[in-house]
Amino acid sequence: MRLIQVAQRAEDLTRATEFYRELLGAEPTASFDPPGLVFFDLDGVRLLLDRVAPAGLLYLRVPDMDAAMTRLRSRGVPIESEPHLIFTHADDALGPAGAQEWQAFVRDSEGNLVGLVEHRLVGSGAGG
Repeated sequence: MRLIQVAQRAEDLTRATEFYRELLGAEPTASFDPPGLVFFDLDGVRLLLDRVAPAGLLYLRVPDMDAAMTRLRSRGVPIESEPHLIFTHADDALGPAGAQEWQAFVRDSEGNLVGLVEHRLVGSGAGG
């Protein structure tokens, strides 16, 4: 099995579309209104913004946490948790062996919590 789609609540589709367009650096792949659906492609997994979906907690990998946080902060995105080290990967089960996993949390335009994740190779600064 393979994950194909994740839905996220978006009461205001225009506002949410703009937020995710900026966050992902990509245009929506499809939009249907009515009924009120906007899709983004996340490397083969569809992100569905839907007026009636429940709120979810998305974790998105970013290549440079510091740059992402600077960009989001400059746009007034609410920061719930500053970047912090979660753990170092001992093996490849959940990420690259030896990489540190850093996470931060922000709120999207609809009030949903979004986790940002960066894998940093120890001793190399920013990871990817």
